Amino acid sequence: MTAPATGPVRRRLSVRGTVQGVGFRPYVHRLAADLCLTGFVGNTGDGVIVEVEGPPDEVDRFCELLAHRPPPLATVTAITGEDLPVTGDTGPFAIRSTERATGRTQLPPDTATCADCLRELADPGDRRHRHPFVTCTHCGPRFTIATGMPYDRVATTMAAFPMCPACAREYGDPGDRRFHAQPVACPDCGPRLTLTPADGLGVRPARDGEALAAARALLAAGRIVAVKGVGGYHLACDATDATAAGTLRARKERGGKAFAVMCADLATAERIAVLSDAERDALTGPGRPIVLLRRRTPADGGLRLAGQVCPGSPHVGVMLPYTPVHTLLFGLPGDPEGPRALVMTSGNRSGEPIVTDDTEALTRLAGLADAWLGHDRPIASPCDDSLLRVRPDGTAQLVRRSRGYVPRPLRLPVPVRATLAVGGDLKNVLCLGEDDHAWLGPHIGDMGELATLEAAERAERHLTRLTGVTPLTVAADRHPGYHSTRGARRRAARLAGDPLTLVQHHHAHIASAMAEHGLDGSTPVIGVAFDGTGYGDDGTVWGGEVLLADYTGYRRLAHLAPAPLPGGDAGVANPCRLALARLWAAGLPWEPDLPSVTACSDVERATLRRQLDSRVACVPTSSMGRLFDAVSSLVGVCHRAEYEAQAAMELEAVAAQAWYADAGAYPFGLTAGGTLVCDPGPMLGALLADRRAGTPAPVLAARFHRGVARAVAEISRRARAETGLRTVALTGGAFVNGLLEEECTALLAGDGFTVLRHGEVPPNDGGLALGQLMVAGTATNRETE
Repeated sequence: MTAPATGPVRRRLSVRGTVQGVGFRPYVHRLAADLCLTGFVGNTGDGVIVEVEGPPDEVDRFCELLAHRPPPLATVTAITGEDLPVTGDTGPFAIRSTERATGRTQLPPDTATCADCLRELADPGDRRHRHPFVTCTHCGPRFTIATGMPYDRVATTMAAFPMCPACAREYGDPGDRRFHAQPVACPDCGPRLTLTPADGLGVRPARDGEALAAARALLAAGRIVAVKGVGGYHLACDATDATAAGTLRARKERGGKAFAVMCADLATAERIAVLSDAERDALTGPGRPIVLLRRRTPADGGLRLAGQVCPGSPHVGVMLPYTPVHTLLFGLPGDPEGPRALVMTSGNRSGEPIVTDDTEALTRLAGLADAWLGHDRPIASPCDDSLLRVRPDGTAQLVRRSRGYVPRPLRLPVPVRATLAVGGDLKNVLCLGEDDHAWLGPHIGDMGELATLEAAERAERHLTRLTGVTPLTVAADRHPGYHSTRGARRRAARLAGDPLTLVQHHHAHIASAMAEHGLDGSTPVIGVAFDGTGYGDDGTVWGGEVLLADYTGYRRLAHLAPAPLPGGDAGVANPCRLALARLWAAGLPWEPDLPSVTACSDVERATLRRQLDSRVACVPTSSMGRLFDAVSSLVGVCHRAEYEAQAAMELEAVAAQAWYADAGAYPFGLTAGGTLVCDPGPMLGALLADRRAGTPAPVLAARFHRGVARAVAEISRRARAETGLRTVALTGGAFVNGLLEEECTALLAGDGFTVLRHGEVPPNDGGLALGQLMVAGTATNRETE
């Protein structure tokens, strides 16, 4: 038996995870000093290396604290250690300069301004009083300024700003909050704000504090200001000014799609929306996403938002300031009063990516903005705001995962080959992965425009530099017409062997849910994948799918009965036509007083009838998203859609009005014979009968939602009886619908199923690339072109 060591020991620790750019080295320095240990700490290409020497108990205590009590923004994923010969080192614990070596570490996301920096910002006695770029190791930009790894100032867009002596002292002092804070700067050496007015505005260009004051005055006067943030430009206006919000909506050709609102503080947010504790936590957390909240009305003390901000919606997307520029834009005590709630929408034209370059902003946002509040710190990667909703149980579902979350890695349940997955053409997000980690990139948007395709290529290059992943294979959607798939073909052609894997759309959705929940794929799941569109194995449009799936393959267990999609994708903008096509497929008449019938002209109906009878330009679709659109029109909610998912979102909002007052559910038929076919004909017949009897639209909408959920539960029970499986994954864009997801979850969990719901990874196409990565990157995969 070996006696315990009584003399000093020396131990080397290699730490991996999010450990650069988060104050990890100064934390290690303070910890070692407190325990009277000698040695050093330094950054490497793979993370952080530490050597400590001292009494065995103190070294053990150091290792325990390092693993379990890291700094606030740090995440330790692995620590490996080895004992070394004692050197007799008696000098102070040292922080060594970064080792320039290849490898992989994890960069933290951009983080909202911390409380300490906000105090300095507002303190007239502090040298960073009103400094628009105040930051420290606990907050500020990371991903959007990093140009490479390891994360040091020379590998950021702050490299062009030499530190003044005062900032250099802070940067070099291990006891300072700004020790090796790469964005550190002050008014003497940091970036500068500028205000550039549009021609003829009658406002002079300005800099620094004058630029902020002028921008605030313009917003108070009802003008639209393009504001440069950490990940791109926003277009901002007073959210209580109907003229300003209406002008912005018209200029941006926004249609009826809701704007996000930035509130000056939590108290203002409380005046706009009803907040739960979990929603408050989401709003004030370091990621500062847009949180989808239930609106207050002026009658219950709410702040009166302009009707043009979120027309017709009971919800509003709210976020709080996350940069010093935002805080100063709302004003500090003593500043002239300005708006307390601002529309903050992405600075771009419809269909284009968010603008990040200052010169481009002046041209691409011309005609949209009245003035530009910019600065001279470049943005290395565009990063739009993230969006989430909080469920009744307090858990969160990310709807768009971007700023504040990217490039936080996802731990994979099984190792993958070095793979690039390019996602789909809607809500495009790419994913890189290797071994047991995956990195989802920032939200790019809908593909099609040249600028968006170029943005996707830049996002790939940037994420590749930061992760160190060199793809050996490429994964894409099977849809032959997707721009993302065409780009993947070109990308794969540059690799040895042209290693392209095409992954079926709904299989990728289910694989994404499995990966997020840590399933290794050894046992399949019952995957319920409901969305608007996905290329099916038979060349038709799928979207109401129940698959038996793991990472290696899938089998179609059930699907929604198909109906014609008149006009293909172009027909999606006309829910009234989708409704008539669904009635035609179910053999139900187009009754003259039906809302969908009256919404179409005589000529439109006649053309549609000929189209359906002849099957011309009518690809069959089993899409659940299209069924939601059709029902939205049938109950009189939405006949023409100006933006994606408008009809379904408005139907959900109407259903919520009767959700707790009516528990009815419309029946779906289930036809056996190999693959179960879920027939909406009985549901449509019952809905039309209720409508003829005068049942209000909210009740019709609620009964439809519950009917879909009951169909999901029944199909899952039949799948369990056949396969013995008890795990159901709910995935696809339809499960952004909170009513549908909650009702499906309640029914399934109540029947003994384990239910997988998305949280960190969006259920919509923003999470598609993760599933593609898992299918293409796992060693057992056999699904190829």
